[in-house]
Amino acid sequence: MYLKSLFTLVTGLLFAGAVAAQTPPIVSPVVPPPAVPENIWNLDLSTGGRVSIQLRPDIAPNHVERIKTLTRQGFYNGHVFHRVIEGFMAQTGDPTGTGTGGSQLPDLAAEFNILPHVRGTVSAARADEENSANSQFFILFGPRLSLDHHYTPFGRVISGMNFVDLIERGEPPASPSRIVRASLGSDNVPPMSTAEIAAANAVQAPVAPTVPDLQIAAPERAEAAPPR
Repeated sequence: MYLKSLFTLVTGLLFAGAVAAQTPPIVSPVVPPPAVPENIWNLDLSTGGRVSIQLRPDIAPNHVERIKTLTRQGFYNGHVFHRVIEGFMAQTGDPTGTGTGGSQLPDLAAEFNILPHVRGTVSAARADEENSANSQFFILFGPRLSLDHHYTPFGRVISGMNFVDLIERGEPPASPSRIVRASLGSDNVPPMSTAEIAAANAVQAPVAPTVPDLQIAAPERAEAAPPR
């Protein structure tokens, strides 16, 4: 009886080990997959250099596809950061510079996920309606976990966060910083030099837009994320 029980136990352990070896490990979406050029979004900012963002099509495929489509159209080039709140976030992606505009493409359905809204997270801005994200996005200066599961994070800054920190604050800023050029890593667009950025700033000096009351409070007045 003892030998039979021992044989059963050993057989069970061997079978469990074989099954485990054939089962791929479960990887949390919080842990990013290896970065590949197709999923690296580069923003050359007027603040002096390149910000590289790892996009996450594995958790927000439609938002990432929208970013890629608009980037290859040159849509984001020249857009100002029209709403920038100290300790919270910098918002851009509106061609009108007012916070009320977007692209000509249809709005996106929300893709809420488990990625946390921490420093460097890039997330889709929207209006009150959950499925109203379009082209606008924001980059967080610091954690704001109250936004989790209410807004769609689709990437995170992996280099150049120092250039994000230099973005001019204001709602709207008096002299807004802007995206000089956006590109994808797979397009092999080299970073703009300091001289090129300075020259672009001289030619296209940003003008502060007038932002209407969008009826979504700033974080010190309510736990709300940036509106579209």
